[in-house]
Amino acid sequence: MSDNNVDPQELSNFNQYAHKWWDTDGEFGALHKMNPLRLDFIQQHTGIANQTILDIGCGGGILSESLALLGGEVTGIDLAEEVLSVARLHALDTGVKVNYQAISAEEHARQHPESYDRVTCMEMLEHVPDPQAIIQAAADATKPGGMLFFSTLNRSNKSLLLAVFTAEYLLNIVPKGTHQHDKFIKPSELAQMARQAGLNLIDSAGIDFNPVFKRCALSKDLSINYLMAFQKPLLEEQTDEH
Repeated sequence: MSDNNVDPQELSNFNQYAHKWWDTDGEFGALHKMNPLRLDFIQQHTGIANQTILDIGCGGGILSESLALLGGEVTGIDLAEEVLSVARLHALDTGVKVNYQAISAEEHARQHPESYDRVTCMEMLEHVPDPQAIIQAAADATKPGGMLFFSTLNRSNKSLLLAVFTAEYLLNIVPKGTHQHDKFIKPSELAQMARQAGLNLIDSAGIDFNPVFKRCALSKDLSINYLMAFQKPLLEEQTDEH
């Protein structure tokens, strides 16, 4: 079943480092550096204030909190219990309101079909056995006309060198064992999976991360980290296509 769409080793890896999630100089420092770029990309395409937002694979809540601070009504879901505990504690600390739930994307979409104006899923697809099922669940949870945002890693030689060997083993800016290169997803593959879920590609952008100077910028280079924006067609558009 798709509800088994989880790799226990992946969950263990993330739970192991849960207490370091909000350490901007620690193992998840790269996520903190990338987060403003994700927000920038989202805001280039849609508003956040007063929108219902589902953050799939929310982890310790870096993006979820940022979206809530911008006025979004945010639900963050994840299956890594210890990481979610960190997210809840941090939200209590900061006073940011986020509804965190330990539930799979597939089950949440069944319980809340077409309920969200915006859905985000960042740096998660490369950690699950069946990314297509996650994309389908994201589409199912989105209202017609709603926007979806995914980010992941391209399966390229460049990403193997920089995102795995350099980031994990040379510079130690990502926990060792975080990434398996064969699970990375090419932009064409992500676009195809989204099409199968009935979504229309709106835009894409790369994230240039300089691991030495720890600087990030949006770019047109999709060879390592990249973002994609999609829209779920309105009901009349879906009808016209059939």
